[in-house]
Amino acid sequence: MRKLGAMLALIAAVGMINAASAPAQTAADSSAIIATALDYIDGFYTSDAARMERALHPELAKRIVRDPSGPESQLENMTAQQLIDVTGRGGAAGIPEEARKKDVTILDIYHNMASVRIDAGVWIDYLHVAGWNGEWKIINVLWEMAPRD
Repeated sequence: MRKLGAMLALIAAVGMINAASAPAQTAADSSAIIATALDYIDGFYTSDAARMERALHPELAKRIVRDPSGPESQLENMTAQQLIDVTGRGGAAGIPEEARKKDVTILDIYHNMASVRIDAGVWIDYLHVAGWNGEWKIINVLWEMAPRD
């Protein structure tokens, strides 16, 4: 019993040391994360492939689960290059201006990673964003179409 108590105290102490040494997030981090998310969504809406590319890590994985409640669910994948190409070809051309939302919410930031939600009106994106060579880049996107009224 004593060993267990000592071990738990040691784990707690190490956790406090790690928490104390963690770099504090700054307003600049939050601004840069939001700017990255806006490069992604505004880049798509305006067919600006360069802006989209600036937001993405080259190994991005963008995914959607098709038929999530059915017996034949499928995972559809898109790479960074595919997303850049679709953006440059006017991927958002069929979305009316009034439906183009871009509500960005940072859900969490921890060290060099963040989770971000974008309500794009027609769909919802959950982004994983990481610090990469001094910039914030989108590493993963999981998305789903918004329910239609």
